Amino acid sequence: MMCSIVPPYMLRRIAAQNEPRLRAVARAAKESLLHIKGLQAIRTAPVPAASPSARQAKPGPPKRTIFDARTTEELPGQLVRKEGAAPVGDAAADEAYDGLGGTHRLYGEVFGRDSIDDAGLPLDATVHYGKLYDNAFWNGSQMVFGDGDGQIFQRFTKSVSVIGHELAHGVTQYTANLAYRNQAGALNESMSDVFGVLVEQYIKQESVEQASWLIGQGLFTDQVQGAALRSMKAPGTAYDDDILGKDPQPDSMDSYVRTSADNGGVHINSGIPNRAFYLVAAELGGKAWEAPGQIWYGTLTSGALPATCTFGKFARTTLATAGELFGGGSPEHDAVRKAWDTVKVKV
Repeated sequence: MMCSIVPPYMLRRIAAQNEPRLRAVARAAKESLLHIKGLQAIRTAPVPAASPSARQAKPGPPKRTIFDARTTEELPGQLVRKEGAAPVGDAAADEAYDGLGGTHRLYGEVFGRDSIDDAGLPLDATVHYGKLYDNAFWNGSQMVFGDGDGQIFQRFTKSVSVIGHELAHGVTQYTANLAYRNQAGALNESMSDVFGVLVEQYIKQESVEQASWLIGQGLFTDQVQGAALRSMKAPGTAYDDDILGKDPQPDSMDSYVRTSADNGGVHINSGIPNRAFYLVAAELGGKAWEAPGQIWYGTLTSGALPATCTFGKFARTTLATAGELFGGGSPEHDAVRKAWDTVKVKV
């Protein structure tokens, strides 16, 4: 199923604008919403994990291919850059190429994973998709990036956390295959946020304290009162804008949002497990891709998560994974328990 970075509730706010200066933006948001609805109606079969024989003892190099849709919605588009080729001078194409490479490097160097499927899956991306297209998405086989409308959103390749986020949907697809609805869907989104920030932090070699913990930083134009799409450190504080409204993410189960919109609140309630991951990282300090990342990656690939996983089941599995990796009663194990207690998820 197609997973997009911009929540539908945000696009609906933009689509509802009727000021003359925002008509083009509103029209672009409406078209993006219709596009998301159409793609999400296409159900795809679960993707099997790579067989042991397909995996390499050591992750191989990336195999990146960047295409240009030239403002059409035809995929993949015209080939513009292949693996090993020099930069082409198109910011979106070169940012996509670098972001795919940084994501591949995190999974290979930190988690020993050979690309998205753990069997050397080629990484394809299409840039300049659609006209004023306000989104980026993983469609089950490749990345797709719009250029934004120029008033609310800039091009979606500007944020490496967005690239890492969308490719992480592919990792989830090949591992736990979490359903994209309700708490399982919120966990699906949260896993992508976790690995999205880890890609950005790993590329920049940032410590927990140095990192912004923002998803989509740099996407908004200077006309928007906001820093990013979401904040893992402080869910609900990423933006507060006349057009977009206020960031609706809760930071604990006390404010859990029950809704049928947004596939049961997948982009909203993901703030709760997001904050839990941040709290683990903040408690342990250092580099978030080390102990915290290993615990979350181990949980995702454990085979213990049902497709309809709840927050409680996920929390208990992270605690078990922390115990297996670092020992019961270790600082890592205690940090995980404390984080879930803080966000009011029962372990």
